[in-house]
Amino acid sequence: MIPTVVWGTGNIGRASIRAVDAHPALELTGVLVHDPAKVGRDAAALAGVEGELGVAATDDVETVLAAGPRAVVYAASGDIRPADALADIVRAIRAGAVVVTPALYALYDQRNAPEELREPVLAAIAEGGGSLFVSGVDPGWGNDILPLLISGLGTTVDAVRCQEIFDYSTYDQPDSVRYLVGMGQPMDYQPPMLAPSVPTMVWGGQVRLIARGLGVDLDEIRETLDRRPLEETVTTRAMGEFEAGTQGAVRFEVQGIVDGEPRIVIEHVTRIHASCAPDWPTPPSGDGAHRVIIEGRPRIEVSVEATDEGENRSAGGNATAVGRLVGAIDWLVDAKPGLYDALDVPLRPATGKLGRSAR
Repeated sequence: MIPTVVWGTGNIGRASIRAVDAHPALELTGVLVHDPAKVGRDAAALAGVEGELGVAATDDVETVLAAGPRAVVYAASGDIRPADALADIVRAIRAGAVVVTPALYALYDQRNAPEELREPVLAAIAEGGGSLFVSGVDPGWGNDILPLLISGLGTTVDAVRCQEIFDYSTYDQPDSVRYLVGMGQPMDYQPPMLAPSVPTMVWGGQVRLIARGLGVDLDEIRETLDRRPLEETVTTRAMGEFEAGTQGAVRFEVQGIVDGEPRIVIEHVTRIHASCAPDWPTPPSGDGAHRVIIEGRPRIEVSVEATDEGENRSAGGNATAVGRLVGAIDWLVDAKPGLYDALDVPLRPATGKLGRSAR
């Protein structure tokens, strides 16, 4: 059994505790939290599962890492604290752990990441013998291994389009939804996530990974952006009220240009309510989906809809990101220490999990 720590117990952390507990090769040996109110609570209570796991949450990072966990699932957010997240991750790698995380967007495509990010990670790997694999759902498997897998079913491929289409009122991160993405803000507000070059910083690596997998060279990466206001004030079940005239929907593309044409496209269509921008693409059902479209012969379209935590689509997406990361741990433990990306790490089948009941 591989001793494994989950660091953080938010949206990703809850799913990570459940995934580590369910994995036949992993043993949950520690849970790290920031909130003093969570210290001492059993991991099962923090993950929303029945019974007890016998692991009490702690905020003592030094003691947990000194115990020598072989793996760490870093589930704390890096959206608004990337420097702190990097420091935490480097600390765990230096302690000899394999680290998996969705927290650092620039390291999804680690080969092209800025040197100020790669150098401390590589130094920690050399010193401690750990590894790092950064991935998620979108960015993540929804626009790296899934489109590449589906492309292999085609005779010819003209273009690859990856879409995330979601109702963000189901996403349990109010600060990110209202301020990073700008839902409910005046239309002259500049959401940090939509500022020029930021979408490319987040999703450009995925475009480059697809290009690498397809063996093509990119001319450049371009961005497009469209925003729509709400026509009426709406009240959402989980996120409260959003006023008429404020931002209600966002649509952007990060385009990989090949021979002058957008051949690799990552598109986001995000709403706070279904009534906004009804002419834009919608999910096949429910509140959200990830879709891959291979334009070519034949034309192939695949949509993935995941649910968790009470049929919540956002929680389902988080759980698939966790499944990809936690499922990679035993492969990473067996591999040599290093900095890995999605094209290096295979998607693992659910070996040993069939019929294994979740708590």
